[in-house]
Amino acid sequence: MFVDRAVITIKSGKGGAGAVSFRREPYVPDGGPDGGDGGKGGDVVFVADGSLRTLMDFRYKRRYAAQDGQDGAGRKRFGKNGETLIIKVPPGTVVTDEAGGLVIRDLVLAGDSVVAAKGGRGGKGNVNFKTPVRQAPNFAEAGGFATERKVLLELKLIADVGLIGFPNVGKSTLLAAATSANPKIGNYPFTTTTPNLGVVELYDTSFVMADIPGLIEGAHTGAGLGADFLKHIERTKVLIHVVDVSGTEGRDPAQDLRLINAELESHTVNLLRKPQLIAANKIDLIDAESEAYLSFKREAEMLGFAVFPVSAAARLGVSPLMKAAAGELARIENTHSEEEETRAYFDVIRPEEDAHYRDIEISTDGAVYVLAGRQLSKIFNSTNFNDMGSVRYLYKHIEKSGVAERLKSMGLRDGDTVRIHNFEFIWYDE
Repeated sequence: MFVDRAVITIKSGKGGAGAVSFRREPYVPDGGPDGGDGGKGGDVVFVADGSLRTLMDFRYKRRYAAQDGQDGAGRKRFGKNGETLIIKVPPGTVVTDEAGGLVIRDLVLAGDSVVAAKGGRGGKGNVNFKTPVRQAPNFAEAGGFATERKVLLELKLIADVGLIGFPNVGKSTLLAAATSANPKIGNYPFTTTTPNLGVVELYDTSFVMADIPGLIEGAHTGAGLGADFLKHIERTKVLIHVVDVSGTEGRDPAQDLRLINAELESHTVNLLRKPQLIAANKIDLIDAESEAYLSFKREAEMLGFAVFPVSAAARLGVSPLMKAAAGELARIENTHSEEEETRAYFDVIRPEEDAHYRDIEISTDGAVYVLAGRQLSKIFNSTNFNDMGSVRYLYKHIEKSGVAERLKSMGLRDGDTVRIHNFEFIWYDE
């Protein structure tokens, strides 16, 4: 089954906590603190794997979590780092942060990778908090937070040339005639329900060609299958617009040409800027000198398109069309997408690297002042409330952040209650 879109939840590993430990050995005076640091949490990494062709695996598993870092231990033993979680996706997968809508990375080629969620840093053991004044710190640092986010995975097929056009105009037949692909071919609309790929071999060169299904009028708004597959055209470099010039299905080829191009422009204007060749298909069913065909050809050429009369079923005119496509590919080989140059990317950072990580929010719950913040939570989780040195360390953080002055400006007095998480304490100025 071809699946080209999935939303999953990823979570990095949290950092291990630092250890509170003291060296206690006979005949060793002044042992002092020896608590080791916690290990770093594992990252979540997406890697493009050339052996994959679909996102089907993500239909059954929607949550992925990396390993947490281990806690530190005595004798200055560091905790083990959490293992990195590697998630394999097909080349051509775009990884997007669902909440913000920004692209994390476009994994175009096999081997491309991106860290989509960074593991939390390991907490420092109490050996790091020893000072000339504080000889026996009875507290350590908690591990860094894990990062959890939803990501959208979208697979955009990597093809050099894309076949576009209304249903039943002969796109699959042309793909079969030009390549060794064996797509399903039938005399009814929407025979093709998923994109098909094939390789065109031309003397000393070759290129990948894709049959893109489902384009009809209104495709960009969800009509037919177009909303699902228009995105696959974005990846192609050259378009071959297949038009049924025979009129055997009761359609006007010139009108079809205009409607499909209008759909491309409605999806994104960059699609209409791609080189486009017109495959005037089913030419064997009409007179190539007829006024109907010549009128269509004149209109297409007035729009700037080269027209190639072909019969995919009879394999007539296919070779000149493929040679022209190869020529267009060679001409634009070193050009860059304007969209890629202007695209804004999501910046993957740890919580500690966020500009607002140190911010402390103040609210009130009746007569109680409530403090909340990411770094505040980490220090709070590290606090040993049975040790005055540890409690003083928490208070100093609150004071240095300017919260003490803000609280006083809000009316805080000695004896008032302050809450952090579910812990309440009475405020007194030292």
